[in-house]
Amino acid sequence: MAPETRIPRLLLTGAAGGLGQVLRSSLKPHATILRASDIAPMAPAAAGEEVVPCNLADKAAVDALVAGCDAIVHLGGVSVERPFEEVLEGNIRGVFHIYEGARRHGVKRVVFASSNHVVGFHRQGEVLDNGCARRPDGYYGISKSFGEDMAQFYFDRHGIESVSIRIGSSFPEPRDRRMLVTWLSYRDLTHLVVQSLTTPGVGHTVVYGMSANRDIWWDNRHAAHLGFSPLDTSEAFRPKVEAQPLPDPADPATLFQGGGFVKAGPFETL
Repeated sequence: MAPETRIPRLLLTGAAGGLGQVLRSSLKPHATILRASDIAPMAPAAAGEEVVPCNLADKAAVDALVAGCDAIVHLGGVSVERPFEEVLEGNIRGVFHIYEGARRHGVKRVVFASSNHVVGFHRQGEVLDNGCARRPDGYYGISKSFGEDMAQFYFDRHGIESVSIRIGSSFPEPRDRRMLVTWLSYRDLTHLVVQSLTTPGVGHTVVYGMSANRDIWWDNRHAAHLGFSPLDTSEAFRPKVEAQPLPDPADPATLFQGGGFVKAGPFETL
């Protein structure tokens, strides 16, 4: 993106998390001001940054956070499988507060960090497009499915355009055989987020976030208008990963796309 097309003020929630820290750095060239937010401690603001702590469960605080912003990259919330009560506050109340803030303050583009766990109970090897049935693999996946519905609703009702990115496994390198398929490099993550922010006329688009890996579970043909062309592949890591012991073929984490998330819990809260 050329400097003259920078987003004047871009809000990044979840900026203290693993991917939030990556995007806080890599999105800075694409915004005049990057407003970084999280409930957890963050690094101090550098030039061209604002650091605004915020609890996503606090509607008034989120409304103030969104004020003055031109676009939002929403990564904030619980990022792993947890008891429903924890997921409820950050991921369900939080995404509602983000979209309400966007409506109230005239923000017309949101990039929502959804997850492959929206479809985690589909079988490994099954190739899914973005119109497939959602089969969440836990409370976290349910919250991301809810977020996708919020994105669709706020587009249909209020004209707020969103791209919901069903992020695969975004780490420095894939850790196991499943991640050889689901891996998304940091470079490809940044490229996908930038395309999601800047492509005109996205309506509400759902796209899978994965690099150009050899084996494919996800088909992005219906999101081709985003112009996302991944540059990296997990192949360089295959010998290291395949040196690991073979997993149990009867293990649900081996059978289903969500991996270990399909086995997390139940969580006793009483």
